[in-house]
Amino acid sequence: MAEETDRELGAAASGASGGGVDPAAIALALGQPGSLDPRAAAFLEKQSHLADLQIENLHKIDEFELSHLRWRRFNDQMRGMLQAIAALLALAVFAGLCEAIWSAAHENGLIIEAFSVPPDMAARGLTGQALAAQLQDKLATMQSATDTARPASSYANNWGDDIKVQIPETGVSVGEFYRLLVSWFGRQTHITSEVWRDGDMISITARAGAGPGATVTGQEKDIASLLQKAAEEVYRQTQPYRYASYVSENGKNDRLAETVLRGLAAEGSTARERAWALSGLANDALSSADLPRALAQQHAAIGLDRNFAMSWDNVKWYEGVLGHEENSLKGGREAVRLMQGNVEGELTERARTLTLLLDRGDTESDIGDFLAALSDYSAASRLPEYSGEAEGARESAAFALALLHDVGAARTQWQSLPATDAGTQDGRVSSLPNFYADLADWHAVLSTQVAAEAALQRGYFRHQAAQLLWPYFALALANTGRAADAEALIGKTPLDCDVCLRARGKIAALTHDWTGAAHWFEIVSRRSPSIPFADSEWGAMLLAKGDFDGAIAKFKIANEKGPHFADPLEMWGEALIRTNRSDLALAKFAEADKYAPNWGRLHLKWGEALWYVGNKDEAKKQFSIASHLDLSVADTVALARWRASA
Repeated sequence: MAEETDRELGAAASGASGGGVDPAAIALALGQPGSLDPRAAAFLEKQSHLADLQIENLHKIDEFELSHLRWRRFNDQMRGMLQAIAALLALAVFAGLCEAIWSAAHENGLIIEAFSVPPDMAARGLTGQALAAQLQDKLATMQSATDTARPASSYANNWGDDIKVQIPETGVSVGEFYRLLVSWFGRQTHITSEVWRDGDMISITARAGAGPGATVTGQEKDIASLLQKAAEEVYRQTQPYRYASYVSENGKNDRLAETVLRGLAAEGSTARERAWALSGLANDALSSADLPRALAQQHAAIGLDRNFAMSWDNVKWYEGVLGHEENSLKGGREAVRLMQGNVEGELTERARTLTLLLDRGDTESDIGDFLAALSDYSAASRLPEYSGEAEGARESAAFALALLHDVGAARTQWQSLPATDAGTQDGRVSSLPNFYADLADWHAVLSTQVAAEAALQRGYFRHQAAQLLWPYFALALANTGRAADAEALIGKTPLDCDVCLRARGKIAALTHDWTGAAHWFEIVSRRSPSIPFADSEWGAMLLAKGDFDGAIAKFKIANEKGPHFADPLEMWGEALIRTNRSDLALAKFAEADKYAPNWGRLHLKWGEALWYVGNKDEAKKQFSIASHLDLSVADTVALARWRASA
């Protein structure tokens, strides 16, 4: 009986859940649900203690596992951070390497390595580094003495102002590594040189890269001049265009400059480089007064590169000198178009800004928009001087004022031109006949004849007197009563010169040779579809003839070609007055006033038209304005008569 009870207690104690104690089961086993046997109680206590130990152990296990998880998470975080740092470092190294490679690829300077010199020279202080430094100074001096509108970036082989003496380093260093990158990716030009004795003389050989060396020989006491010659050879080998400009500008040897440029024109590495060489050859031709050859060279440069703005600019100039007005305008327009697009680094910014203003002013003048041209010339004249261009802008402004019929302002502008070098002064003197002709001061034109011809003979255009001087002298002769002399002189001018043919037409008109005048004006009008001057002068001839309808038709054509040209508008108004349509003339005068506000005759005729339509108060205002402006003798008499009537 006792053994059975123990077995039941044990079974109840073990339970179906694998060791968990169920007090209710024990009590039932004992058959005493309301109380426990002491043995069961003891057993239950032991089991409770065991359960407590198990629970405590489970808590410790949970805490350990939690701590382990925390540590593992920390380790993971640290490992991720270290990986990120390593990645950043690798990225930084890669970026630095890329930057170094990019920088090395853009290294195009001149590196002068230390000379190889005899030991006794080095002992006296003439070390290889010292001689390299002297060569560097001489190259820098030549560079600064070369004045050109061409920016450094436009040279196929350019080292700009980046001239360095290389100091040798020993061992492996960051500097040596960078030099290695430059040797792989860069375009540096290395100059190596040797000095050696040849009896009582010393010789210096300098070479650029792997090219052949140039050797100069002399006495040791003349080492400075020998280094200068060596520097010039280096300059010639590495920067042929600049070298040609240097020897030409500094009066050293024009023939040598031409030889260098011919070689570059034939063998230049790019079309733009060859175009620059041809442009340089054109300048050399011009310095020899060979304008046709210079023009041909500029056209050849354009044939190589149609976007070469400098050649278009020169074509504008040369064609204008030859009197080819339409071709000159085309060249100017192309130059303006390209320079407004910044000409792909073709010019320095200073040269581009100044040249653009001048070319724009010239193209505006070519179609009679003298007010706009005056604005551009004035803006150019305020810029820093560059190769005499700003001074030229001030002179061009005087011409614009003259063509705006602002006579007093034009004379003041001309008289304010500062004294300058002999060459510029000769150019100014030779342009005086044109200036006085624009002012219709014919006696002044004739007074300049001897000085102007002498000045022209000293300049580039000594063979272009027929285009630059004779038309104005002939007009002056015709307007001072010497028609036969005028016709004899103008008859010597070339038939492809538009200025000359227009002068023929005006001289014919002065002698009432209306057919002859129309003939010359028609030729120029036909071959100058963009230029309004021949049509305007043709209309003036018809107005003088009394063919008012014919004159109006020509003024209309001139206005279509040059809508801001005041002269045909003003004369159109005069023609309308003569046809008793003063009411229509008012609009023409008002339009002309927009483009030539200080023209005395314009305001005089405007007042006449207002008087004829019955607006006498406004007419008096226009007469008053005219009285304060420049008038011819005939217009002054007419104004006095009108004001007396008023």
